[in-house]
Amino acid sequence: MMEYVDETAAKIMLVIQPGDSIRRIAQKIDGSYSWVYDWIERLEEAGFIRRDDGVYINDYTVRDCYREMIAGISRSVDPSIDERYTIPHFAEMPFAYTKIDSVYVWTHGGYQIARGHDDYPIFIQVAERDVDRWTAFFDEFGIPSTIEDRPDSTEYSETVSYVLFPTSSGITREWVDGNPVISLDETIKHMREFRVNYEPALEMIAEEYDRDIDASHDDPRLKP
Repeated sequence: MMEYVDETAAKIMLVIQPGDSIRRIAQKIDGSYSWVYDWIERLEEAGFIRRDDGVYINDYTVRDCYREMIAGISRSVDPSIDERYTIPHFAEMPFAYTKIDSVYVWTHGGYQIARGHDDYPIFIQVAERDVDRWTAFFDEFGIPSTIEDRPDSTEYSETVSYVLFPTSSGITREWVDGNPVISLDETIKHMREFRVNYEPALEMIAEEYDRDIDASHDDPRLKP
């Protein structure tokens, strides 16, 4: 029985959305395919999940127990950087990484700006109707959250926080390395708006995705 009190098992149970592939689950928790596949078989054998053209939760009572356990640990111990990007998947609500994090995701973690290990806000787009539920979710995990404005790091001791950007027009997202993210076009638009901060990232995007971006263009705000 105690073999199921395991970090990987808990993460798998919490990130599963109906019909997820094993590869998608592995990407969500940043785990190897073979290790996640092994755990999927063990969880299925225990009756916690089932496979039927995708993976599905079979025992929501067990899932709730995993959530309570992980939330309790999160309230006591700051999550790692990788865990910061796994936690929103536990909420069972649609979201997409946006702003700084859309650049972070589209560059596969290759471009980072305006945050550090002691102050790490994560920017996510959420449905306007879900804002209260998102706030309650992060409260459950002991993680500060704000709406649209970056929180003041002097007002809390936690290193991780989430900044919510509500939208009433629906969330259109793409999946990159297991992360839901706003479209590349929207990301490039954000980067161009603040290109003085994103010039190196624009070059990375232009090269990898074969986009016609004048990444060397001078920012007009820097001209006298």
